[in-house]
Amino acid sequence: MIEFSGLFMQPDFWHKRWQSDQIGFHLREVNPYLQRFWPQLDLEEGARVLVPLCGKSLDLLWLAHQGHEVLGIELSEKAVEDFFSEHQFDPDVSEQGPFKVYRAGSIELWCGDFFELTAGDVADCAGLYDRAALIALPPAMREQYAAHLNRILPKDAMGLLITLDYDQTQKDGPPFAVLDDEVRHLFGNFWALKILEDQDVLGESWKFIESGVTRLEERVYRVSAR
Repeated sequence: MIEFSGLFMQPDFWHKRWQSDQIGFHLREVNPYLQRFWPQLDLEEGARVLVPLCGKSLDLLWLAHQGHEVLGIELSEKAVEDFFSEHQFDPDVSEQGPFKVYRAGSIELWCGDFFELTAGDVADCAGLYDRAALIALPPAMREQYAAHLNRILPKDAMGLLITLDYDQTQKDGPPFAVLDDEVRHLFGNFWALKILEDQDVLGESWKFIESGVTRLEERVYRVSAR
């Protein structure tokens, strides 16, 4: 899939997906792994949680309802505006460096390039939630994404990372397959990684079955300080 890396590095690719409503990656319910495993992190009420490449995920709202300050980063302005309009929020809009910031209550969505985010921007983030960022990126960008996250996120943060594992030769991404060995290569030198769930979900994923995928696993990691 390396040959496709340039395509996914172009903002227009994602803007077009949102404009044409090609958002099969958007879940219409709160992620059950989030609901099951997040309380085990035992983060304090009011803790700020970073959600990279957040789209308009309902998980943002769930995290806010748990008492967290939520910082979502999203490239598509349409996704950000859809999130607030669909929940009938009237956000305050401001600028923060290269980002356009939308805020309503305890939820802030920063519209812009994740790679422009600085350590100062996330210095007070105690939590991380990545369900759709790592698996949205091809290999070269995953390296860049992980390196940037490792640089900027406070070393005492903790969170959840959710990945997919399947034979990439059977289906093009996104979402991309990210195997356990790669996760440990990308993050293992900086974070302690513990697999909380490793589940066969092929039977629930008709798009993968139609594409000829013969194995599909979802893997949930707890990410914490080493």
